[in-house]
Amino acid sequence: MSKIRVFVVDDSAVVRKVFTEELSKEQDIEVIGTAPDPFVARDKIVQLKPDVITLDIEMPRMDGITFLKKLMRYFPVPIIIVSSLTTKGSTLALEALSEGAVDVISKPSAAYSVGDMSIQLADKIRGAAQVRVSVNKKSVATPVKAKLRSAALAATTNKIIAIGASTGGTEALKEVLTAMPRSSPGIVVVQHMPANFTKSFAERLDSLCEMHVREAVDGDTVTNGKVLIAPGNFHMLLKRSGARYYVNVKKGPLVHHQRPAADVLFNSVAKYAGVNALGIILTGMGADGAAGMVKMKEAGIKNIAQDEKTCVVFGMPKEAIKQGGVDKIVPLQQIAQTALNML
Repeated sequence: MSKIRVFVVDDSAVVRKVFTEELSKEQDIEVIGTAPDPFVARDKIVQLKPDVITLDIEMPRMDGITFLKKLMRYFPVPIIIVSSLTTKGSTLALEALSEGAVDVISKPSAAYSVGDMSIQLADKIRGAAQVRVSVNKKSVATPVKAKLRSAALAATTNKIIAIGASTGGTEALKEVLTAMPRSSPGIVVVQHMPANFTKSFAERLDSLCEMHVREAVDGDTVTNGKVLIAPGNFHMLLKRSGARYYVNVKKGPLVHHQRPAADVLFNSVAKYAGVNALGIILTGMGADGAAGMVKMKEAGIKNIAQDEKTCVVFGMPKEAIKQGGVDKIVPLQQIAQTALNML
């Protein structure tokens, strides 16, 4: 089996060395070259034709965002953004995702070990290698879309929508959530992303959506008109006290190499919400969420999966469908309306 050929662009010699050494331990991945900045990288990339590129954001001579835009225009290839994810960095990483990068990962730090990084980076590279890059090309201007309505919403209370997503999910979530009206049921979301990234992501969505979007805090109540995003590096579970739904945000072991994990959220939704919930699984690499969707279906919950054509990576939805946890398979653009109609 041919290996996934990876090219690393980072101004830190230490990072280039660590990435090369750690990725070389994977039998299906090969680092074919590195570069300290985009000017050195561009000729090597054209010559070597890598399957996946890892790209730092802040570099000398040309920043990663500018280089990303040039690559997407002249030499499109799946790109994973590597960032220290400071407040500024996470905002730039969001911009990179909107410009066509397929995923983002945090550099090793005191709270994020080389071992954790290596496992997750390898998984993200495998996912990126499957991406159809053209799907990720986004125009800078996003048209304002008409919000959807559901007659059922006026007559129903205490409903929950649970969403899981990974690779390509930031843009997919934007598509779904910007289409939801202010009166929509409370929504809980797991999107695979590192710590310090989810706050900026939630703030960006909040500026675009009718619903109020925020990064979840332990004990937050789930109510109509509110979207709670699981914080990076924390699991999020749904709980119930009487008629009140709330979330429990906590540490715990990685599930499917992820924290947060969709399965953790979905299992809790099955236990505490039952038929009052609806599940959605969006684009992503791997099997996270599939077993949880089966649990939800067993609890009487209806589930929706994004279809293959509109997925960046048809991994998570495909596995959920394969395991029998999905009731409807729907193109991304129709998911919001379908969800409202099914509640």
